[in-house]
Amino acid sequence: MSNSRRGQRAALPIVVLISGSGSNLQAIIDAIRDDDLAVEIRAVVSNRADAYGLTRARAANIPAEVVDHKAFDSRAKYEAVLQKLIDQHEPALVILAGYMRILGEAFVGHYQGRMLNIHPSLLPAFPGLNTHQRALDAKATEHGASIHFVTNELDGGPVILQGSVPLLPNDDAQSLAKRVYRQEHQIYPLAIRWFAEGRLTTDAGNVRFEHKLLTRPIQHIGT
Repeated sequence: MSNSRRGQRAALPIVVLISGSGSNLQAIIDAIRDDDLAVEIRAVVSNRADAYGLTRARAANIPAEVVDHKAFDSRAKYEAVLQKLIDQHEPALVILAGYMRILGEAFVGHYQGRMLNIHPSLLPAFPGLNTHQRALDAKATEHGASIHFVTNELDGGPVILQGSVPLLPNDDAQSLAKRVYRQEHQIYPLAIRWFAEGRLTTDAGNVRFEHKLLTRPIQHIGT
């Protein structure tokens, strides 16, 4: 597949980590295909051999690789192999797209400032799992998704961009998740594009957008 935009800066090399269906991976692939994202996906890596996202990658002629965490007797050994594989592709940015593993301090430190994650809540609300049901149980008025730089704090890195949806009276976790997914598929390619264009930077824990200190997440207005 074509991975660059004609007549513009060189495509930013990235590696995408997944564990499941890869719907956000597909959104990134689609944005590249539509010439709206100047990145080159050098590899998609999963910790699960049955992850459907690997099929999506292969369909787009992207190298798809598996490092099964169950094959290692410690997280440190697993992450050492994973890191070596990622670094072979020399990415400028690592994308966690539904990657369902808590990462160790050494691994996170190695990619500090060049690893993004998407989380299905309006952080700092509802870090961790089961966010849609937790939002319903808490009777929240709005819910959504957040893009953040990864730090050693679970779902606690600096938040860059958020997309929100209202909670509706007849919502259940499935219907709410479906609307949040639509936001995710818009905001993740957008945040990656900002990084690729040099508009989004981070240094010493500070995040800057267009050279201005980002003191609160940017709120995305979409459908």
